[in-house]
Amino acid sequence: MTPPDTAAATPGDLRITEIFYSLQGEARTVGRPTVFVRLTGCPLRCVYCDTEYAFSGGAMMAREAIVARVASFAPAYVTVTGGEPLAQPGCLPLLAELCDAGYEVSLETSGALSLAGVDARVVNVLDLKTPGSQEAHRNDYGNIALLKAHDQVKFVICDRADYEWARFKLDEYRLADRVDEILFSPSFGQVQGRELAEWILADNLPVRMQLQLHKLLWQDEPGH
Repeated sequence: MTPPDTAAATPGDLRITEIFYSLQGEARTVGRPTVFVRLTGCPLRCVYCDTEYAFSGGAMMAREAIVARVASFAPAYVTVTGGEPLAQPGCLPLLAELCDAGYEVSLETSGALSLAGVDARVVNVLDLKTPGSQEAHRNDYGNIALLKAHDQVKFVICDRADYEWARFKLDEYRLADRVDEILFSPSFGQVQGRELAEWILADNLPVRMQLQLHKLLWQDEPGH
């Protein structure tokens, strides 16, 4: 966990909820030891959110201190997450500095804020919000044109209607031709993993189904 920082904030500081070392629970590097930098604050309120504790609070940290804390774990992989990390302007230079340090860096973002300015080396994990999240109206579809082949698009599926909506978006934006990974994840407690797996198999979708490894191992404990 990030220790409290009572020093006066400077323009290069970011508000941090926690920095921790764990196994990546989702996406292409699932199961890999990863350092997570969780930024505080989010403009969305998805009904299934499991990080409400990151909406507020946190502690101000200088970018140099964040990078030093990450380095203390000697990681290969770093994930910048939230909340919504792009809500803090200091996120962009932090991402670039982490890339400069030689880490493989991913950004977990809601898709409501523009990816413009994100370092090209960063792997964006873009969460397209489904209707079941009650935040689908916040999707910035201009981000799709900014995606790179190594990026990933994620759909959290709350019900069959969400699944059909996601299928439509796959075709509408030709997502399988844009990015290497499209992720379908069952909303925890709303759709059973087996049920979603059967839908995907029946339609032979070009997606990777994922379960949240961190939930299976540690439930919803902060710091994992």
